[in-house]
Amino acid sequence: MKKLLFFAAFLLAASVTYAGGYRVSAQGQRALAMGHTGVAVVNSAELAFFNPAGLVYLENKLNISAGVTGVMSNVKWQNVESGQFAETDNPIGTPFYFYASYKVTDFLTVGLSAYSPYGSTVEYPTDWAGSHLVNNIDLQAIYIQPLVSLRLSEYFSIGGGPIYVTGGVNFNRNVNRTLTDEQGDRSNVEIDASNVTNWGWSASWMFTPTENFRIGFNYRSEVILEAENGDATFSNVPNSPLSPVQNGTVNFDASLPMPAEMTVGLSYSFLDKWLFAFDYNRAYWSVYNDLMIDFAPEGVPDSSNPRNYKNASTYRFGLQYEALDQLTLRAGYYLDESPVQSGYFAPETPRNDSHGFTGGFSYQLSKRFALDASVTYLRFNEVDASYDFYTENGQSVPFEGTYKSNAFLAGLGVTFNL
Repeated sequence: MKKLLFFAAFLLAASVTYAGGYRVSAQGQRALAMGHTGVAVVNSAELAFFNPAGLVYLENKLNISAGVTGVMSNVKWQNVESGQFAETDNPIGTPFYFYASYKVTDFLTVGLSAYSPYGSTVEYPTDWAGSHLVNNIDLQAIYIQPLVSLRLSEYFSIGGGPIYVTGGVNFNRNVNRTLTDEQGDRSNVEIDASNVTNWGWSASWMFTPTENFRIGFNYRSEVILEAENGDATFSNVPNSPLSPVQNGTVNFDASLPMPAEMTVGLSYSFLDKWLFAFDYNRAYWSVYNDLMIDFAPEGVPDSSNPRNYKNASTYRFGLQYEALDQLTLRAGYYLDESPVQSGYFAPETPRNDSHGFTGGFSYQLSKRFALDASVTYLRFNEVDASYDFYTENGQSVPFEGTYKSNAFLAGLGVTFNL
């Protein structure tokens, strides 16, 4: 059962770090085209995610923004000493968003947002060198939030509301590095936890001292997803009392922390047609020090697994230019720090510091409708790293190698005003 304990630790660590540490930002085409800046930019209902306090400044009574982004990612791993090599074959991820706001009075706006900030798939080749850690992982999480935006004065507004979170994860790996059944098939385990839910909240403010200058702040609370009665299914395990586990399904409970995030930024319009924006984001990953797992079968000890993550920052820069009455061009850049520390680098979440290069445009199709588009190239720093917390037969077996990762995002959205 020790292998089950270590496997569950890897699973839940992956579901958390992939959600936060490896999350590719795609919560709005206009913002993403500008380096994913938006906490102080008032141009669409995308404010429902970036800064609800700004919704009250939108000119139209009804504002809707919706879109989807295709995420194509690639990870290459190599161990120079052994010559082993592997490359992921990931399907295209499709994070989406839907935001709407309605101006009740000049000082009160209500809204609704639904988006998928955490969700993607990583698939390695079958029986690769790290198959005892991961073969594939599929994670999804959806945030739904009713919103209120209140203008307290000519220059200052506040906003926010509760957040309902629902998600799930499916994870597959081999039981260990060598175990097979009588036919020579690798022993395998698949863990599935679905319909995991909980509540959080967000609060924000916006200060507009002049017509051309805005300062924004948004805080999104920590959310603890309680996975209860998840299923761990073992297969191809030899029928022997010496086997670490038996074929079949057992249950587990665990708490999955999604860290709080704080974003502060500014925007400045100049020369009539230009807009500059800067956002600073801080994700409070230090809350994730240890992973506790409770197993339902009697006699199976609970598991405590150190993670020792650190807080991480993202620096975002964006530029917008109104080229024509119907056409607005955008470009941006962001630096995204990894929360993973030395010795904790797992192939489930091959996440290092990254650089995002973005661009896009909006085209006004009619008085009410606009088409929004963005593209992003995300390059992760190459890293020589290891995961040092896998043990087998009482011995520590670090998994080491060089990781090269990148991702390409292309998104389309629509904006509607009435």
